[in-house]
Amino acid sequence: MTPAARVQAAIEIVDSVIESARSSGPPADRIAAEWFRTRRFAGSKDRRAVRELVYGAIRCCGELPLSGRAAMLRLAELQPELAALFDGSVHGPGSVRPDEQAAAGGLAPRWLEQALAQSGIAGEEAAALLERAPLDIRVNTLRASRESLELLVSGEVTPAPQGLRLPAGTPVEQWDAWKQGWIEVQDAGSQLACLALDAQPGETIVDLCAGAGGKTLAIAAAMEDRGRLFACDTDRGRLSRLPPRAQRAGVTIAETLLLDPGREHSALAELAGCVDAVLVDAPCSGSGTWRRNPEARWRLDERQLARHTALQARLLDVAAGLVRPGGRLVYVTCSLLDAEGTGQADTFLARHAGWQAELPDLGAGETRGKGVRLSPLRDGTDGFYIARFLRI
Repeated sequence: MTPAARVQAAIEIVDSVIESARSSGPPADRIAAEWFRTRRFAGSKDRRAVRELVYGAIRCCGELPLSGRAAMLRLAELQPELAALFDGSVHGPGSVRPDEQAAAGGLAPRWLEQALAQSGIAGEEAAALLERAPLDIRVNTLRASRESLELLVSGEVTPAPQGLRLPAGTPVEQWDAWKQGWIEVQDAGSQLACLALDAQPGETIVDLCAGAGGKTLAIAAAMEDRGRLFACDTDRGRLSRLPPRAQRAGVTIAETLLLDPGREHSALAELAGCVDAVLVDAPCSGSGTWRRNPEARWRLDERQLARHTALQARLLDVAAGLVRPGGRLVYVTCSLLDAEGTGQADTFLARHAGWQAELPDLGAGETRGKGVRLSPLRDGTDGFYIARFLRI
């Protein structure tokens, strides 16, 4: 592909990403993968270059652009060498019209940028949300240790006790270490969130929003694969990915439990008041993960944020009913918005007598209200809010 053809390919992909954001369709990585699958002429260097253009254009536009071409023109304002590729050549983008406007820059849609600023995320903290993320892995202590593990690429130690940081794009899933279950891909912030649970061998623990089980596996390792561990979720597809991952990791105690939304109490009735610890890794805006999914900020509006916060509060109430006296509840969101963080912690304590907040000692982050907040700029992790509650 010529450089101009790569620009045109990126424009077409960004057009699809914009339409998908409007219609709640598939994410950008899946859209790009499908585009390349149907265009075998694009070699590996072409695919890499086009992806860089796609994500560069997504990151540099605050509001949802009108078109992929407008987004690419915005990127050309920041990378002037791209402007010369709008030359009308075969397979390339047409020449720029005198009245044609580029998309607007910025961090995010205006309302969302203001909400982040009100939550203490502005300036350099905000800009770091759109930088490219590194690749973090967790050494699985059921099969290996960080001190003795030898990898094809040496990693930088992270604040997480078994965490290592590798360059973005490192193909770890092709390594024997990954195939043998010695390592798992997991952001250091996510690892620290699991550390806040203080899971112990022999305990009964519930991962209430387990998804595909990344945190479940980390908890099982902390439990030395001894005790009872329930991985719960309402998404059958995501939950079905846990058993093969658990087998590879040497985890035998994880029991999957598919929940019906709104009927969690009945499904978990036998565990009411009996659980040592519950992790609520609640669905959220994902504002802390924009480094990996920058188009997510185009998918969020104020009504959706309100739905997220309502669900988070309900899940906290469900979790509270499971914890035994003296037990603990850890609330986590990959969000930097106070409405999904310290605001939820405050209202939880206001609704539930007999609970108290205890700041988790993570060796990273800063105190934000009743919990701890991790951020890309300060901690090098995805953005997280982590609060820990004790039932007294």
